[in-house]
Amino acid sequence: MINLKKHKNAVWEVKINRPEKANSLSSEMLEELLDIIEKGNLAKGIILTGQGKTFSAGADLREVKSGLATSPIWEKLSQSLKELNCVTIAALNGTVAGGAFGMLLACDMRICIPTAQFFYPVMKMGVLPQPSDPKRLRDLIGPSRAKLLLVAGEKLNADKAYKFGLVDEIVLPENLMSRAHALLSASLEAQPDHISGIKSLIN
Repeated sequence: MINLKKHKNAVWEVKINRPEKANSLSSEMLEELLDIIEKGNLAKGIILTGQGKTFSAGADLREVKSGLATSPIWEKLSQSLKELNCVTIAALNGTVAGGAFGMLLACDMRICIPTAQFFYPVMKMGVLPQPSDPKRLRDLIGPSRAKLLLVAGEKLNADKAYKFGLVDEIVLPENLMSRAHALLSASLEAQPDHISGIKSLIN
């Protein structure tokens, strides 16, 4: 289930709330996420997070056999995130796996708690990653380290993810959301075209 909290300052908190299934994403939940993100330019900033100890385990295993793992909706979701005029932050409350990687790679900034782990087991699963993910991953951590994740199937802990540049900060769990909001503060009074202009120079 996807929870949306809209703050008075127009910051949206988007929370994946299915902790009993490690926040794995069903096709219905992906449609919910996409619907929210496609309206995201109404927000001044967006924070993506999860409920419980896992950000998201990726695709719901019950739907993998029916093709969810390779559905184009993952790419559509990450591309919609990438194209937003507001600032987007992945506040990673725990482990990120599989298709959920696309969301964090598409965000402007990524922060995580010390116990977070990162893995993208496309080699083991026999599927290709989302089309934009390898390039975004390479841009963040370099080609050799991208291969560690995608080809060797390595699992990164938070410290290694920070050293590689996959995440920007490691934050204590109790400070995760307050830090995410703090990172948005500079952009809240800016005009959308100014934000998108700066982002386009970087991207």
